[in-house]
Amino acid sequence: QVQLVESGGGLVQPGGSLRLSCTSSIFTLEYYAVAWFRQAPGKEREIVSCISASDGSTYYADSVKSRFTISKDVLLNTVNLQMSSLKSEDTADYYCGAVPPALMSGRGCTEEEYDYWGQGTQVTVSS
Repeated sequence: QVQLVESGGGLVQPGGSLRLSCTSSIFTLEYYAVAWFRQAPGKEREIVSCISASDGSTYYADSVKSRFTISKDVLLNTVNLQMSSLKSEDTADYYCGAVPPALMSGRGCTEEEYDYWGQGTQVTVSS
């Protein structure tokens, strides 16, 4: 059973924008810690951004800071990643992960912290 579904990926020119969405028909994401990771071809999966379950605090990787914004849409039950000023190095498959507070183990915005995953959405930044 697919627990999380990502959408919004595609082909965009350098300098352009995309908005990725992560949604679930099972979980109420408002109450979950959620993160976006990405994996470029030939590279390991890396953290992009995460948002807490409680106070909405956020974290961004240095490579995307000031360009990307993570947010929760409570009405739509989505976690969005607004990406702007995209660069070729942002090209990757983007995945969202989620974990309820009861299952968190204090590992921060790391891949090991998140128990539920989507299948990813591809982002290609190219002219």
